[in-house]
Amino acid sequence: MSKIMLAAPDGPERRKSARGRARRRANGEGTIVQRKDGRYEAKLFIPTTAGTIKRVSVYGRTRDECHAKYVKLKAQADDGIPVASVNWTVEQYLAYWLENVVRVERRPKTVQGYESVVRLHLIPGLGKKRLGKLTARDVRVFITNVRQACQCCRHGWDAVRGKPRCCALKGGECCQSRLSVRMVQFVLAVLRNALQAAVREEILPRNVARLVTVTTPKYKVNRGLTVDQARAVLKAAEHERLYAMYVLALCLGLRRGELLGLRWEDITLTPCRACGGEGGTCDGEPCAHCAESGIQDAKLEVVQTLQRVGGELRFVPPKTEGSTRTIPLPDLCVTALCEHRVKQRAERAEVWPRWQDHGLVFPSRLGTPMEPDNLRRSWGRIREAAGLESVRFHDIRHTCVSLLLDLGVPPHVVREIVGHSDIEVTMTIYAHAALDEKRAALRKLGDALG
Repeated sequence: MSKIMLAAPDGPERRKSARGRARRRANGEGTIVQRKDGRYEAKLFIPTTAGTIKRVSVYGRTRDECHAKYVKLKAQADDGIPVASVNWTVEQYLAYWLENVVRVERRPKTVQGYESVVRLHLIPGLGKKRLGKLTARDVRVFITNVRQACQCCRHGWDAVRGKPRCCALKGGECCQSRLSVRMVQFVLAVLRNALQAAVREEILPRNVARLVTVTTPKYKVNRGLTVDQARAVLKAAEHERLYAMYVLALCLGLRRGELLGLRWEDITLTPCRACGGEGGTCDGEPCAHCAESGIQDAKLEVVQTLQRVGGELRFVPPKTEGSTRTIPLPDLCVTALCEHRVKQRAERAEVWPRWQDHGLVFPSRLGTPMEPDNLRRSWGRIREAAGLESVRFHDIRHTCVSLLLDLGVPPHVVREIVGHSDIEVTMTIYAHAALDEKRAALRKLGDALG
C-alpha cells in the first residue's frame, strides 16, 4: 500500500499569511492606508451643507489615531450632521457672517461695534486659521494675547502723536494701555456669536468659543439720586430750555436716545370730557376730574431712538423689544410738556424760515435732531448748580428705577415703565438695599427675636 506524503508549507509562506491576516481591516474600520510620509489615512463619503456627497480624508500618526478620527466623523455623518461644503478660513467666514447675518438682523449701532471688533481683534488674531480646525485652545491663547497686549504699542498710537509720551520716546517705557475687562469679554462674545451662527447653519459641529470663559466685569452699584437731589435737579433745570426733558427722564426713566428721538405724534393728550379741556367749569370752579389740567388721559409711546452711527445721526428702533412701550404720563409730565410746546412754537417763529421741522419734542434750536454733546453741556450746567459734579445724565434713569422700587412699585411694573429686556436686570442692578434699609430690616428681626 502506497503512502501519500503531504508537503508542509515552508516558513516564509506561513509568515506571509500571518502578516496578511494582521492587515485585515477590523469591522467598521474603513479603508486605512499608510502614506509615504508615515501617516495613516482613512477615506469616507459624508454629506455636506450644500446637499452633496463629499469624499473626506482623515489622518493620524498611528493607525489607532486615524481609526478614532474615522469613527468620529462617520458617527457624525450617521447622525445627519454634514460637513462644510467650503473650507473657509476664520477671516472668510467672519466676512460672510457680517454681511449676511449681522447687517440683516442687528441694529446699526450693533453692526458698527461688531465690525470694529472683527477688524481690530478677530482677523489679526485668528483670521488665517481654518474655521473647521479652530480649537478651544486657539481661542484661549488668542484671548490671553488680547488681554495682555498693550494697545498703544500694537496700533502705534504713540508714534503718531505730536509729542510722544511713552514707547516712541528714546529710552521711553511702555504705558501698558490694555483693554478693559468689559472689552475683553465683548471680543469673546462677538466670536462666540459668530461661531454659534455657524453651528446653526451646520457649518461647524460645535462652538469651541463657548468652552472658553473670561473674567466677568464688576459693575459699581448705583442707586442714583435721592429724592432731595432729584428735586434739586428739577429746580436747577427750571429755567433751562430742556426742562421738560429732565422731568420726563426723572419720572419715566427714558434713555437719552429715546428722549432725543421722541416726536409729538408719539404723545397723546386726551382733553377732559367734563370741562372740555378747559381745566375748570363755567363758574370758575376747578374741574375735579382732571385736577385743573384739562387733560383726561395722557400717554407716551417709545417707538424710536436717536443714535450716532458712522458719523451721522440716525433714527433707529429702540434698544430691545421690551423698549418699545407705552407709558402713561403723570400730571407733572403733562404740565411740563404743555409749557415746552408753547416755548417751542415761540422758538420756531423767531428763526422762521430756517426752522426744519422734524416733529421732534426736543430738537435743536433749528428743529433738527439735537447733537448729544449739546445735551451733555446742558446737563453739565444743571448738575453744577445742583451740587452733583460726579453724576452722569444716565444716572437719572437709575434714580427713576430706584425711587419706584423704594415706593413699593412691583418690579414687573417698573420693568414695563423703563423698558428693561428682562426683570433680572431690574432686580440685579437696581434693587439693592441701602444701609438704612438694612439697619431697619435687622432692627425688625431683633425686635421679633427679643
